[in-house]
Amino acid sequence: MLIAAMQAEAVVLDYESNLKTVDEAAQKAADQGATLLLTPELFIVGYAPDALKKSFDPAVLPELRSRLAKIAQQRGIALAYSMPDAAEGQWKITSTFIDQSGAELSHYEKVHLFGDEEQQVFTPGVNAPAVFDYQGMKLGMAICFDVEYPELVREAARRGVEVLLIPTAVGKGYEVVSTALVPTRAMESQLYIAYANHVGTENGFQLSGTSVIAAPDGAILAQGGTGAEVIFASIEREYLNKVREEVPYLREAKTDLYAQWAAQRARN
Repeated sequence: MLIAAMQAEAVVLDYESNLKTVDEAAQKAADQGATLLLTPELFIVGYAPDALKKSFDPAVLPELRSRLAKIAQQRGIALAYSMPDAAEGQWKITSTFIDQSGAELSHYEKVHLFGDEEQQVFTPGVNAPAVFDYQGMKLGMAICFDVEYPELVREAARRGVEVLLIPTAVGKGYEVVSTALVPTRAMESQLYIAYANHVGTENGFQLSGTSVIAAPDGAILAQGGTGAEVIFASIEREYLNKVREEVPYLREAKTDLYAQWAAQRARN
């Protein structure tokens, strides 16, 4: 399976511009034979939590989702995209996966919110990483800061995830997350991770690019620079199984013992 991750600069609340960027990236990815395209966190609306809270109208969400489904259909490629969502007075950051027919296969709510601005605007999700089947493989979703918690990525692996898709919005100065931490997460939990970031400046926030696709042995298969581009990597189950067999982190983890330690800590 060939997968693609897009990095680009969004224009805050300019849906038409951002949808055009996704459409062009989807066409490029499809032309190269990719079966899915991962886009950055909140890309369709732009990464600007405070501005979104003040000016974003949730009533446009159905239309935006419909437009994205049409892109998937027209370009013949699955899309993983991130948008804000509002229900029962709570705003959440979400990620959605649609297949090449535009059908929704999975929806996920970000668990770990980063910084005061996100925490003041959004409510964290509580559900485990999403897990779903696509083209014979187990895919999963998390969002941005989630990947910086080994517990969440390991839970995804324990649930059977083979490829973890992560839209993100990481600022300049934090490039180490994509260049070192994400490959480490892929290695310690033995899965592929695709991590798609913004570039440029959005509402005064400078974003770092350096999107990455990492292999289950920690190898960096593709790494973005600081400009707009689409990166590609081949996902191979045989290689995944080989890595998991050679160094059986998942199989030999002492989960019952760890649970005992946690219980002891709670009593002390």
